[in-house]
Amino acid sequence: MMHIHFVQHEVFEAPGAYLQWAIQRRHAITFSKVYEYQPIPQTVDDIDLLIVMGGPQSPDTTKEECPHFDAQAEKALISKVIRAGKAVIGVCLGAQLIGEAHGAICEHSPEKEIGVFPIQLTEHGLKDEKLDHFGAVLSVGHWHSDMPGLTPQSKVLATSAGCPRQIVAYSDLVYGFQCHMELTPEVNELLIAEEEGFLIHNTTHKFVQKPEEIRSHDYTEMNDKLFQFLDKLAAETMRRKQTS
Repeated sequence: MMHIHFVQHEVFEAPGAYLQWAIQRRHAITFSKVYEYQPIPQTVDDIDLLIVMGGPQSPDTTKEECPHFDAQAEKALISKVIRAGKAVIGVCLGAQLIGEAHGAICEHSPEKEIGVFPIQLTEHGLKDEKLDHFGAVLSVGHWHSDMPGLTPQSKVLATSAGCPRQIVAYSDLVYGFQCHMELTPEVNELLIAEEEGFLIHNTTHKFVQKPEEIRSHDYTEMNDKLFQFLDKLAAETMRRKQTS
């Protein structure tokens, strides 16, 4: 059994399939729901996997702009977990914070993407054993307009027509997912409720789907592929723990 700690920035940026996986695998689960002003852990000794979720903030959002979001504290937490040899997954904003914790600045994506669109695995992605079950092309969820920064050592594992950095490996235990493979019908409803007016009336962004189209997709396959990735990451994390 692993101890998984989630950092959740907003109620509508829910962990979805990540949490479902953790519950099904009977891992120990803790949360920092920062939108409720729950604290970020000060120590990482008992954390095996840190999962930092998305949010409408960016890594340069200040506490004056968003009092419950402390980017510096979250980047420090990510750095502590990495230095301890533990695993980290960042989703959307979380991926950008991983990049910034490595000194790589978040950037705007060429296109805003909301809905379900395919990602293409790169040569690095096809060779990554944790992603080899994805296939060359996989339809996944999106809800973003930024992307994580890159370090000289990082590898882009997947791209899309609208974003060249969909999945980034910063090491074999640290992954940034700009895409949202955790989306479920329930999480979609939370997200749609936040932006329904924009989604309905959008005419300028070609990779933004209408609410009814977002609801019409089957999210089972992307969730299953995510579960398999998480199983592989968990197995490697536990192997490292047992041999350290």
